[in-house]
Amino acid sequence: MSGMQELLEQIRILEKRVADQVSAEAAQFGYTVQRGRARFSDETRRRHRAMQNRLRDYLREASLPVIATGPLIYSLILPMLALDVMATLFQWICFPVYGIPRVIRHDYFVYDRHHLRYMNVIERFHCFYCSYANGLLGYATEIAGRTEQHWCPVKHARRVKHPHSRYYRFFSYGDAESYQGRLDELRNRFDDLKEAPAPSSDSKEKDNE
Repeated sequence: MSGMQELLEQIRILEKRVADQVSAEAAQFGYTVQRGRARFSDETRRRHRAMQNRLRDYLREASLPVIATGPLIYSLILPMLALDVMATLFQWICFPVYGIPRVIRHDYFVYDRHHLRYMNVIERFHCFYCSYANGLLGYATEIAGRTEQHWCPVKHARRVKHPHSRYYRFFSYGDAESYQGRLDELRNRFDDLKEAPAPSSDSKEKDNE
């Protein structure tokens, strides 16, 4: 196993440890996981409802800048929907041509925080909107990353902040021999997706009620 492969395996192990730690919080916060869904105890649900910031108080406390920027924030739904549609069409049409495995869309979209009853209806809607936006960006990034692996699997000379999941499998910057001699091999190397598929929505976050 190469040094890079060892590092990638260590990253997978650490990600699993983080997921296990999140799961361990269930007892602390009063819920159990049944069939992939988190179910709070009756006592915890009552406590959550009692802690909810009532809608009239929430609106009264909202600052003018927050209210003024609201329309801009929610106007982004239009380009996001366009990105969602175009990215999905792109991978469904082009990926079979390139031999790239399609990205499983529902792995990146998790909707559960709107079930938390210590949030009022506006806060829950905000959470739903943010879940869609961040899920969409993760989904589109994975599509772009797999496309980049096929067409230009070369690392940058400069450090990349938060690279996509395929990046560290790319050839080193300046490694002309590997690029010229092994490009066809690397652009079709997606065996890891079969061995360790992206976590499902049930394992990434728990549905809260």
